[in-house]
Amino acid sequence: MTKPVLCVVTSHPIKGATGIPTGFWLAELTHPLKELEKAGFKTVIASIRGGQPPIDGFDLSDEVNAHFWKDTDFQQRLAKTPSLAELNGADYSAVFFAGGHGTMWDYKDSVEAQRIIREVYESGGIVSAVCHGPAALVNAKLSNGEYLVANKKVAAFTNEEEKEVQGIGVVPFLLETALIEHKAQHQAAPNWAENVVVDGRLITGQNPASAKAVGTAIVKALTA
Repeated sequence: MTKPVLCVVTSHPIKGATGIPTGFWLAELTHPLKELEKAGFKTVIASIRGGQPPIDGFDLSDEVNAHFWKDTDFQQRLAKTPSLAELNGADYSAVFFAGGHGTMWDYKDSVEAQRIIREVYESGGIVSAVCHGPAALVNAKLSNGEYLVANKKVAAFTNEEEKEVQGIGVVPFLLETALIEHKAQHQAAPNWAENVVVDGRLITGQNPASAKAVGTAIVKALTA
């Protein structure tokens, strides 16, 4: 438990051409963070570009959100997130990618996200993501040139869920489809049901309802 866990959020603030604000979904960071910190893990919050990331899903009726939002240290950590370019994946026991619609514009093609994923995974660490967070996994390749998700079971925000939130035609690609195109074995549950899939050192969750359980699964994997 000497290496910290890296928690990554999006830096993208707008849903495509709609002008509608977005960012990372707050509970998809706070709920896993609570599980990790409760278990004694140190955490680092980073973003694609660094600095203050945009927030979506800002719901303070969620007790976990409210707890963190009242925490000055958490506020300061968010305000000064390092960019992924500043970090070395081998320094972390795990990397976790939070979701939110913003991720659909900056996770998939981020060469720094791809590098961090490769470095964490190839140094024996855990790679994890929830909801739209698996967008970071779509183009991630290992040193042998193979896609990390190829022939692995994964959960992610489904096409049916995207349809329900009227995201089709807004997001630049469909996450479920993109993962399947790179030979991931996508495991879908009914819309909004908790669904976490563990395949070796790859841990993924389908939607906001899966965030806490993804955190629990990371803790379990790191303490096994």
